[in-house]
Amino acid sequence: MASFPDSVNENDIGKAKFIGELLVPVAPFDQKSGREAWTVAFAPNGCYFAWSQGHRIVRLIPWAKCLTNFSVGQDGEGTNALSPRRFSRLNSDGGQFVQTVSDPKEHTIDCGDIVWGLAFGSSVPEKQSRCVNIGWHRFKFGQDQLLLATGLNNGRIKIWDVYTGKLLLNLMDHSDVVRNLTFSPDGSLMLVSASRDKTLRVWDLKDDGNMVKVLRGHQNWVYCSAFSPDSSILCSVGTGKAVFLWNMDKYTLIQKLEGHHNDVVSCEFSPDGALLATASYDTRVIVWDHHKATILLELGHLFPPPSPIFAGGSNDRWVRSVSFCPDGRHIASITDDRTRDGSIHFWDCPRSTASLQHLCRMTLRRVMTTQQVEFLTISTPLRDYLAYKVI
Repeated sequence: MASFPDSVNENDIGKAKFIGELLVPVAPFDQKSGREAWTVAFAPNGCYFAWSQGHRIVRLIPWAKCLTNFSVGQDGEGTNALSPRRFSRLNSDGGQFVQTVSDPKEHTIDCGDIVWGLAFGSSVPEKQSRCVNIGWHRFKFGQDQLLLATGLNNGRIKIWDVYTGKLLLNLMDHSDVVRNLTFSPDGSLMLVSASRDKTLRVWDLKDDGNMVKVLRGHQNWVYCSAFSPDSSILCSVGTGKAVFLWNMDKYTLIQKLEGHHNDVVSCEFSPDGALLATASYDTRVIVWDHHKATILLELGHLFPPPSPIFAGGSNDRWVRSVSFCPDGRHIASITDDRTRDGSIHFWDCPRSTASLQHLCRMTLRRVMTTQQVEFLTISTPLRDYLAYKVI
């Protein structure tokens, strides 16, 4: 029997409703690429949803139109939670939408090989490239520039213009699968790629995609990487229980975090940068205070949790991905369910308002480390709360 902490209203969980589904195309040619959903991503401004369907195809779908299609049926009447609208195509030839000049357009991109990783990157013009010695660049990224990076099975990384679907850059240096991609959140268009060749590579897209640095330290496959909100720290995770923290100003290894019992496959920082969540095949999600390299919370998908000696086997609870909610109060994780039909499901969850106390904590922790908080001359309960000893 499951139980929830006092802070979770069990009645709200049942209010989450299924609002729609994206289905893979049914054309015989398209089926040759497979019927698996490999990875998905939302654009930072919410205008596009990227969906890697099958082995080499990526669809860039205008998100507003997708939501409209979920909520409005062919007869113009709204659908309800008991009758969600399935959605197979958004192209204008289907007659579902009237395309205008200002509307975002859907693009179907053939990347030429299996697509393992997707990442959107948006540019901030005043954020200059770190390469100051080159005065001429092939690409000049404007304020409304939106890029999509795709990591491929052959080790290449292809960079696409989201609004036109045009290929801009083809980055070639990895010698094995590019498993994951992540852009620096500061708008500098610095891209980090994680590969099965045991390395992470840092690329400067404002410098025409030149490679800045190779980060070495993993002894085997690197599954995922994630930037802290201020772009100063990178977390990378991989085979052999590996959780590494990197200083992205100096490109040096800060420390390794120890606590998982199997391969670590996903990671993400909280919105205020105070916490780090990692997901592993050992059936657990660990929430870390990465400043002090300590474990604050363990979330298990198997009860009782398997002992370390059994955590490495096929347990049907392998955690594949983890993500923080934007309010910093909730964590979502995904485990295997043994279905591979290629579809994407969307859910509308009830929204809750974060307390003023928590909002103040997030504001403070955006600029202060745990060590700095511990030196504050305040009461112990308040200090513990700000240090996330109370979650």
